[in-house]
Amino acid sequence: MEIFIGLLIIAVGAFCQSSCYVPINKIKSWSWESYWLVQGIFAWLILPFLGALLAVPAGHSLWEVYLANPGATLWTVFFGVLWGIGGLTFGLSMRYLGVALGQSIALGTCAGLGTILTPLFTGKVGDLTVPVIVGVVVTLAGIAVIGVAGNMKSQMLSEEEKKKAVKDFNFTKGIIVALLCGFMSACFSIGLGFGENLYFAEATDPMFRTLPATLLVTLGGFITNAVYCFYQNNKNGTWEDYGKTSLYVNNIIFCAIAGLLWYSQFFGLSLGKGFLLGSPVLLTFSWCILMALNVTFSNVWGIILREWKGVTTKTICVLLLGLLILIVSIFLPYLL
Repeated sequence: MEIFIGLLIIAVGAFCQSSCYVPINKIKSWSWESYWLVQGIFAWLILPFLGALLAVPAGHSLWEVYLANPGATLWTVFFGVLWGIGGLTFGLSMRYLGVALGQSIALGTCAGLGTILTPLFTGKVGDLTVPVIVGVVVTLAGIAVIGVAGNMKSQMLSEEEKKKAVKDFNFTKGIIVALLCGFMSACFSIGLGFGENLYFAEATDPMFRTLPATLLVTLGGFITNAVYCFYQNNKNGTWEDYGKTSLYVNNIIFCAIAGLLWYSQFFGLSLGKGFLLGSPVLLTFSWCILMALNVTFSNVWGIILREWKGVTTKTICVLLLGLLILIVSIFLPYLL
């Protein structure tokens, strides 16, 4: 029963993350770099900080656990900086491929690499058991099938139809960006691996143990994104966005909602892992589970947002087959 609850919590977080681009569509008259930075303040600074405080017992502070483990702290932030590159290109993958296909390719790559590379980088190769590897392979197979559906869609629609579904649709550019995004985004998992002991051993609830490390990773990512967004503000002359005070209420509210939805995936991952302690295999595979669910729900949103409008029944069937494979991959390691 606890395993089911853990998976359900992770699924709720994944659903929230996959919904984070919906409120962004409500932001008015701000350039990409401006709203990306503002939502990042909520997603990567404010909310992770509040979440990390849940892991701190009364009378203590986050600084204590960070200063007690300086090496792990610095490595976690470093991989967060690398992950930040993935965060930047993640937004671009949505821009060129749409919510469904963009998240599918980026998160699929992230799922496999994050699950495999984290034990390798942290010296825990023994965690890569046969069930975990099989689960990763099946997950990637599901992503590949969804990619095939995306390619079928690309070949089938006219340029006008592509632009109508996704304004800046560009399949070739989008695939390159999404693969780069997936590779760099896997650094989030590696960062969590280096920071897995950054909590108060006897006082932190198991459900909150990864939250201090999550804050460090998102802090590193924020640094990368802030530098790039300020560069774009300067290059494109969009500093004036921040001076449009009449838009503050609307835009900040929707940026905050987007940030909350995005952060929910890692808050849910931490809570869910607290219920998976009895299954070492699922603990190792939890990152892949989260990404697979993100892909599943993002494609549901893609259907709702009519990004697959105009394609043939065959294409939809291929898409649904890919989603089915992803759902199977979530439970497969536990059954082996």
